[in-house]
Amino acid sequence: MTKSIDYFFSIGSPWSFIGLEAFAALARRHEAAITPYMATVVEENGGIFSRNRPQARRAYGTRDLKRWSRVRGRELLLDGRPPLADPTPASRMVIATYLDGKDWFALTEILQEAFWVRAEDIGRSEVREAVATRAGFDGSALLARESAADVVEKWASDREHTLKSGVFGFPTFGYDGESYWGQDNLPFLEQQLQGERP
Repeated sequence: MTKSIDYFFSIGSPWSFIGLEAFAALARRHEAAITPYMATVVEENGGIFSRNRPQARRAYGTRDLKRWSRVRGRELLLDGRPPLADPTPASRMVIATYLDGKDWFALTEILQEAFWVRAEDIGRSEVREAVATRAGFDGSALLARESAADVVEKWASDREHTLKSGVFGFPTFGYDGESYWGQDNLPFLEQQLQGERP
């Protein structure tokens, strides 16, 4: 039976970005399918947006991101960058790709790289379209799909599923009744995929 991992993530999460390659490699090693669920921080479950955290915690988070980005070999631009005011449109572009049976994982990485490495404002439609087109996708078609009923419905149902699953931060990986929050918990996910309960 094919193993299946629920992947809860946000385009706007730097932790989702720096752990993405490691997660992809893990899934390949175990021939596991990935089911994506996209949302923003779930405050009802205790999630806290970075902007709402005390300065001391934000400062530590920045240092930790820089440490982990080096560990993962992922460049990360944190200073002097525009905020992603609303990750919804970029998320819907990824959802459209998923629903259309195209490589949603590749588009996720491409959009996150544009935002987190080159500080491109993927909140703007023309930027998203250009990023997707450069990567070989039909950017204009994906842009048009962002507001389609099935895409909007999945965006809403993803958040509802995220809430009901007890997820509060990203990335979170769900497998066989267990959940693992944070890309630093990938070793525990792998341990369970190998048949051992961490």
